Amino acid sequence: MRMTVASPAKLNLFLDITGKRNDGYHLINTVMQTVSLYDDITVSLDESGSEISVSCTDENIPCTNENTAYIAAEKFFEYTGIPKMEVAIKIKKRIPYGAGMAGGSTDAAAVIFALNKMLEAGLGMDEMAEIGELVGADVPFCIYGGTMNATGIGTILSPLPDMPDCTIVAVKPDFGISTREAYEKSDLIGYDSIKSPEAVIDAICSGNVREIAGNMYNKFEEVSDIAEIRDIKNVMKECGAYGAVMTGSGSVVFGIFDDENKAEDTRQELRDRYDNIYILRPVPNGPRQINSGIFTSIFD
Repeated sequence: MRMTVASPAKLNLFLDITGKRNDGYHLINTVMQTVSLYDDITVSLDESGSEISVSCTDENIPCTNENTAYIAAEKFFEYTGIPKMEVAIKIKKRIPYGAGMAGGSTDAAAVIFALNKMLEAGLGMDEMAEIGELVGADVPFCIYGGTMNATGIGTILSPLPDMPDCTIVAVKPDFGISTREAYEKSDLIGYDSIKSPEAVIDAICSGNVREIAGNMYNKFEEVSDIAEIRDIKNVMKECGAYGAVMTGSGSVVFGIFDDENKAEDTRQELRDRYDNIYILRPVPNGPRQINSGIFTSIFD
């Protein structure tokens, strides 16, 4: 028994760190959006065994029991009580590693989605999200997808209207940013000055792309203070982006456009410096089963 699922990346339209719990977990307030960059996750089941294995087309991804897709399979069987069987997970990576685009979390969401359908477990979205929370803070959002405000450690989700259609250019620099170190820098600054996502949320509700882009913010970008991130943002704005910001803890930077030609101009301007440039659109969903290879044919 086998199923292949396409699972989308996410971008943070707004991200502030609002505090830190006594157990060390940080509190955030963020607006997240799934976009049209997908990993393909193929899950195969064999009732004759009980081992979980993971393989991946990206050699940078560890395929051990610490991989989020592996953990998602373990947590699924623990949560449902379904007898454990052999699970082979194959990940075709398109979402860049160390990018702030929830590549690991969306792979975990895809595994939970696939196992639920293949084993006819009958779990609703909320129950799948509960399993996801056992794997990582971004996984519940990746189960649902679409446009959401997330608070707490990122697992308290409030659905928002679909983001209006627009063109998004995302660039992955040749370096990553340590999430742990970024949080440590935010701890040093403290949490007296907290920003609100209200302007971004209002703009989403009114369907105003310009206002969404113009009010984007990321605390990680602020505390990291990297010149190359600023340079990419400046190029995007000079080419006509309404706004540009880093996503997650980085290092991907994205800009929002209402003109596909300006987006293409931006890609041409940056292509000599960066190998990983993506032209994307918002999508209103999380993982979806691939039918007739539609996602594979589009995104290969």
